Amino acid sequence: MDPLLQVFVKVAEKQNFTRAAEELHMTQPAVSQHIQTLERLTGTKLIERNNKYVKLNKAGQIVYHHAKEILGLYTRMNHLLDDLMNRASGTLAIGASYTYGEYILPHLIAQLRAQYPDIQPTITIGNSHEITELVSNHQLDIGIIEMEIEPKDVYIEPFAEDEMFIIASAHHPCAQKQTATMEELCRETWIIREQGSGTRKATDQLFAKSYCYPRQLMEFGSTQLIKEAVEAGLGITFLSQWTVRKELALGSLRQIHIDDAPFVRQFSFITQKTPFYTKAMEVFIDILREQGATKSFLGG
Repeated sequence: MDPLLQVFVKVAEKQNFTRAAEELHMTQPAVSQHIQTLERLTGTKLIERNNKYVKLNKAGQIVYHHAKEILGLYTRMNHLLDDLMNRASGTLAIGASYTYGEYILPHLIAQLRAQYPDIQPTITIGNSHEITELVSNHQLDIGIIEMEIEPKDVYIEPFAEDEMFIIASAHHPCAQKQTATMEELCRETWIIREQGSGTRKATDQLFAKSYCYPRQLMEFGSTQLIKEAVEAGLGITFLSQWTVRKELALGSLRQIHIDDAPFVRQFSFITQKTPFYTKAMEVFIDILREQGATKSFLGG
């Protein structure tokens, strides 16, 4: 691994030469020397610094972006080489959308750790768009998303279905009915996720499909916050069945039934386009496919 890039990335992320030196177990003058050498080799200044801050200039941002990719590829190469001689082990950087990452993935990670204790997973949670970007930039090994994307520079494979429910507080008038119409529901306040979220895309598709465009929308960036707001009576929402299992069982939230076919979307995993996967990646993909096929995400 190029130590110049390693030091540069650490300084960029810590925004401080002293903290970077501590984490790298180097002296601060040595860190400064590495940065100066890299700037000399690239022929341009990369970092602006004074007594108050250290930050990347435009050239530094370009180098940082590609340095992260290079270091990620180097780590992946070493893992592949290790796998030729060893059983599934090593780090596995997993990203997931909020729905899958917060409500399903923990159960699969527990299964992974039970079967392969030498695999060390790290988890990143974000909306589907953010996870796709991180996989594309080689900052994640695998991502799990809940929206359709154009598979430009990543491999995408649907592996499971997810049914979506219209949800309201247990005391909401529409929740007391056997069925409600989308025309009625359009007059309600809808609490929805932010742009870039797979749940938001599904919600927009529901509106388009039913020609229902509510005038009153509240946009929240957290599924848990949405559930709390709906339970408090602020409005209704559209969420994955997996996110509301406990609340429906407890009766604090209720599903609003409509005279229409169930809304079903796909969970998909995405990886970098490559003919080579580490053993850790292979066994995790096998677990995803198995759980998707049996629909036993939560042990049910």
